[in-house]
Amino acid sequence: MANLANKTAFVTGGSRGIGAGIAKRLAAEGASVAVTYTKGADAALSVVYEIERSGGRAMAIQADATDAKAVTTAVDKTVATYGRLDVFVNNAGTAIPKPFLETTLEELDRVIDLNFRGALIATQAALRHLRDGGRIILIGSCVGERMMTPGLVAYAATKGAIKMFAQGLSREVGGRGITVNNIQPGPIDTDLNPAAGDWATPQTVLTALNRYGHVEDIAAMVAFVAGPEAAYITGASLTVDGGTNA
Repeated sequence: MANLANKTAFVTGGSRGIGAGIAKRLAAEGASVAVTYTKGADAALSVVYEIERSGGRAMAIQADATDAKAVTTAVDKTVATYGRLDVFVNNAGTAIPKPFLETTLEELDRVIDLNFRGALIATQAALRHLRDGGRIILIGSCVGERMMTPGLVAYAATKGAIKMFAQGLSREVGGRGITVNNIQPGPIDTDLNPAAGDWATPQTVLTALNRYGHVEDIAAMVAFVAGPEAAYITGASLTVDGGTNA
């Protein structure tokens, strides 16, 4: 079923990993998709090519998620190209794993600027165009709900802020039928956090399923929340973590 036929979706950080998986899944559901990327045009174009090869519509736009002007321009370009905006997914983010005491001010600024300030910037830009009944979907983290992983103090703090941002914003836009939800992944096998990496061992042990998840696990939840059957879910934090927080 094409639950998102004739809809347009905008995904930040959609050139690889979870973002790329989300973009492909939303396109498979019938949406025209725009993805942003900061670096790696080839990867972003590869996502576009795969979507188009499957019969979908997609475009890639270079826009640093911490640059308000660039993000606003990217949203405007998406609406100008496809004529509407129905689903906004804030996926862009980063982690710099290291003990908090050893984290530099520059590293703290980077994590906060991208994970939290960037989410506010992009959501505000999207909300100016989002249609009534639209969807705002934020990609948080299971550590924003329950923190058990040393070395992710600043990251967890930003994801906890995303949780509260989703709750607060849902109250402001609910009158327009717009839902705002926070998807909280656990350990997911990507280039940035590979299941075969050294850092994966302590994360795997914490899961109830004793394994990493896949990009498709998160994309499936995003597609559900973006679809018509999730119209009464808002202000929620939906955790997809293999039981890490169980």
